Amino acid sequence: MVEENPIARGCGETVRVVIDGVETDAPRTATILEAARLAGVEVPTLCYLRELNEIGACRVCVVEVEGIDRLVAACNSPVFDGMEVRTDTQRVRLARRTNLQLILSRHDRRCPTCFRNGACRLQALADRMAIHDVPFPTSFDTEPVDKRFPLVKEPAKCISCLRCVSVCEKSQALAVWALVDSGSRSRVDAVAKDDCSYCGQCITHCPVGALHERSDIARVFDAISDPEIVTIAQIAPSVRTSWHEGLDLAADEATPGRLVAAVRKLGFDYVFDTDFAADMTIMEEGSELLLRLEAGVEGPMFTSCCPGWVRFLKTRYPWMQDRLSTTKSPQQIFGALAKTYYAGLLGIDPSKLFVVSYMPCVAKKAERAYPGMDSNEGVPDVDAALTVRELQRQIKSRFLNVALLDEEEFDAPLGAATGAGHIFGVTGGVMEAALRSAYFLATGSNPHPDAFEDIRYDGIERGWREKTFDLAGRTLRVAAASGLANADALCAAIDRGEVSYDFVEVMACPGGCVGGGGQPICEGEERAARRGSVLRRIDARSELRFSHENPSVQACYGDFLGAPLSELAERLLHSDHGAWSMPCAVGVDGPMKKK
Repeated sequence: MVEENPIARGCGETVRVVIDGVETDAPRTATILEAARLAGVEVPTLCYLRELNEIGACRVCVVEVEGIDRLVAACNSPVFDGMEVRTDTQRVRLARRTNLQLILSRHDRRCPTCFRNGACRLQALADRMAIHDVPFPTSFDTEPVDKRFPLVKEPAKCISCLRCVSVCEKSQALAVWALVDSGSRSRVDAVAKDDCSYCGQCITHCPVGALHERSDIARVFDAISDPEIVTIAQIAPSVRTSWHEGLDLAADEATPGRLVAAVRKLGFDYVFDTDFAADMTIMEEGSELLLRLEAGVEGPMFTSCCPGWVRFLKTRYPWMQDRLSTTKSPQQIFGALAKTYYAGLLGIDPSKLFVVSYMPCVAKKAERAYPGMDSNEGVPDVDAALTVRELQRQIKSRFLNVALLDEEEFDAPLGAATGAGHIFGVTGGVMEAALRSAYFLATGSNPHPDAFEDIRYDGIERGWREKTFDLAGRTLRVAAASGLANADALCAAIDRGEVSYDFVEVMACPGGCVGGGGQPICEGEERAARRGSVLRRIDARSELRFSHENPSVQACYGDFLGAPLSELAERLLHSDHGAWSMPCAVGVDGPMKKK
């Protein structure tokens, strides 16, 4: 999510502004809203997103300005020297109240059954303004809701704030959403639905419940309740940084051990760590990188563990898809090993295993259903992928007091992980983890664990990070980007021959998985950097920080796979990117056929 804090967009000349009778200095480039926030004055907003959606459409932020007869939107009206602003007059309060009531009259107000109940900006503003009745006729879009796809739109709840339109176009460079029709018939609709990356950034930026992920909770609880089924949960790295948000659990109490206990309380037979599979991914991807370098393959190798990025590349730069690493994502590697290697250890038919992944991602719901993601033909490696928000709903539905749970360990052997596996959840982490083990595979010795730390960044900045490293006497040129607009700029530069790299990491969501579209929604607050720092600290404190030193990884290769890039490893842990192409709309059971 894009930061909304009142950071002025200029550090040059300031002007004097009077806000509610108090003089304050504000940058000349500031808006009234930014000046008010710098002065500690709260002005309510609904459609506003700093630098992305400053259109003043909702009119909830209106204020009075001396010398101007009409009320003005604070979010996009610039300040000027000597400006006098009044934010809390009777006229302002009445206008805001009326505008919000009009918005509510065109919104499905069945709040108790809404996904965003209790975390809805519109609901919160109505409560703050003490609006308990809507004096206008209620009328909203009654178009049927299509719940087959990973990303669901409920037209009846859309308030046409255009946040999704702006985020998709400006932050993610896709423009899937647009305002269609005109006048009273105007509405937000998907104009390029099949090209959607399923990144979910439109969901995390929507102030209401008009956009949400497909809920797979019922399918999971049905499997847990089936005595014939053995259920397995895998938990992605960044889930441990955010699962407590909204559960009345302090960050220092939200330990990985307590997370394991909570998931086990849901009824799973086994709880494993996707970070183990991240270590496996590194072994395969690092070996693949070295093989490409030795063969002199032209162009960079792109990481492929982010399904939103893979969909984007196939949509915008399909001629580059052969540069994607063939190594599957940790989610899919885990599923493949669970239903082959682990099924063998348990002596269970793979069809009797039900694998659930808890991910910070909406696109993972699509990834699990792509062609080739069934190591045992007809049996999906991953049966369901749930977001962190769905995990929170599951915990709440079971009335679990997570603060009182004793910490528990991940199950063995698919629960052991290194620091390298943990940092998969933050942008630059996949690159850094891969280079740690690639260095070992090339030289036979470990580099310093932080030898490649220069590739780290919070991912919120524009552009991409590029660095040059020495790898066994070879100059290695690498780049890392997060956010699809940044990825678009990077790919365009590569395509034009302006830049050249050997290895490129891309994450669809700003900041990486910690800023994923399946993460808890914190209105007006950017938490990707904070969550990312948690994973960095876990890595720094880990006893093992190299994927190749994970004893469970070593055992998996020694007892089952043989070696990285072996014939069996290629079959189970690698994918054919030519097996499907965009546009590709994906349902629960796989790609949907066009009518």
